[in-house]
Amino acid sequence: MGETTKKIWPGLLAVTGAAALVAGPVTAARADTSPQSTTAHVQVSSAILLSGLTPSFTLAGNPGDTVTALAPVTMTVKTNNFAGYSVTVEPAVVALTGALGTNTDTIPTSVLEVKETAAGTYEHLGINAPVTVFTKATPSALAGDPISTTFRITIPFVQADTYSGPINYIATTL
Repeated sequence: MGETTKKIWPGLLAVTGAAALVAGPVTAARADTSPQSTTAHVQVSSAILLSGLTPSFTLAGNPGDTVTALAPVTMTVKTNNFAGYSVTVEPAVVALTGALGTNTDTIPTSVLEVKETAAGTYEHLGINAPVTVFTKATPSALAGDPISTTFRITIPFVQADTYSGPINYIATTL
């Protein structure tokens, strides 16, 4: 078998026949590359979350009785702040008001007392005077730290009614 050549384009020849077969491995031509890299930066901010706060609590008794809440107020605080955090409590209003529309009596929030359930001593609440009920000098656990507070009151001489008002809990990084 002979080799046949044929002009297929000016300057290019096509080879046909047996001579066109190449013996041995065929390798692909290596592509040119131009590598570069970048640096990943992950900025992590300090964060804090107070969650699962007990929606309400009840203190029940007669005028002159000193009573504690029927159940503690619980919450979870989660933070990555390595300096830690604190939790404070303060009333949002000056006085608790009655549910009965005809009742003009009020209970000053300053007669409410609060403390961390497991430790501490009771302290009176006050407007613009937050009471610190918990402090930790490290970050919380990964799932958050459970915190519990207890309230008490010496019930003042007011009409029979259910007196209510908001109490604010604030978790703050140190």
